[in-house]
Amino acid sequence: MTSQLILIAGPYRSGTQGDPARIASNLRRLEQTALQVYQRGHMPMIGEWVALPLAAAAGSNAIGDAISEKFLYPVANRLIEQCDSVFRIEGESKGADEDVRLARELGKPVYWSLEDLPTCAG
Repeated sequence: MTSQLILIAGPYRSGTQGDPARIASNLRRLEQTALQVYQRGHMPMIGEWVALPLAAAAGSNAIGDAISEKFLYPVANRLIEQCDSVFRIEGESKGADEDVRLARELGKPVYWSLEDLPTCAG
């Protein structure tokens, strides 16, 4: 198995009611999963790692403002086109569900657990 570029999909804002501490907790969960994916020999990607700096550069002042909304989901969609697969972590998230739908539409694998993710040398 060769190393894959894998989008980590899961809750970011979902279930937080906009609470920055809960959003940060969700990001930590995504990043912990990214670390585990990396340790299995793959390159993880989280959409917010790209979308948030782009939105800030475009003038966004807060997560969820009109400018940030132009980046969060569109960036994930572009990333899925570039990624080899998607790893969906637990938790309700319409955005992550859309990531899974798009990955499947593009014929890309979707992993739901680390046990299902192939390990590769890397």
